[in-house]
Amino acid sequence: MKKLLIVVDYQKDFVSGALGFPEAVQIEQALCQKIRSYQAQGQDVVYTMDTHGPDYAQTQEGRKLPVAHCLAGSPGWELYGEAAELLKGCRRFDKPSFGSLELACWLRGQDYEQIELCGVVTNICVVSNAVLCKAALPEAEILVDPACAASPDPKAQQAALDVLQSIQVSVG
Repeated sequence: MKKLLIVVDYQKDFVSGALGFPEAVQIEQALCQKIRSYQAQGQDVVYTMDTHGPDYAQTQEGRKLPVAHCLAGSPGWELYGEAAELLKGCRRFDKPSFGSLELACWLRGQDYEQIELCGVVTNICVVSNAVLCKAALPEAEILVDPACAASPDPKAQQAALDVLQSIQVSVG
């Protein structure tokens, strides 16, 4: 079975920086083990990078979330911890919004039977990219392992997992 792991936005600003939260730190070991497992099986791993420019404050997101984060090239934009080393050489998708349209377009030309997403923030970028994966490859099984995905708000985390299940994403 051809499988893909998508690591969503596991960047310093979401883990230990401007928008960091303890749950993001807590998933590091499980997330890195997931990456190592896919790589050991010869399966594909890609990742997304939340990427903003100097005009962030003037964007819709910047007006609604006035915390500058993941500015391209800044230390907070970089991948966090061991994931930075593990993801070297993997395909990267920079994205200026929650979901990566570039990733979805790339997926349409692939033949993955299973796509798993992990990373942060579950109720924003993970769920957005899961929806795009479903749209790009409707017959692929889409999965999210809650041990490898985090949100700063436990209620929002559970709500996102519930929504994912309602759109036929396997959670667990």
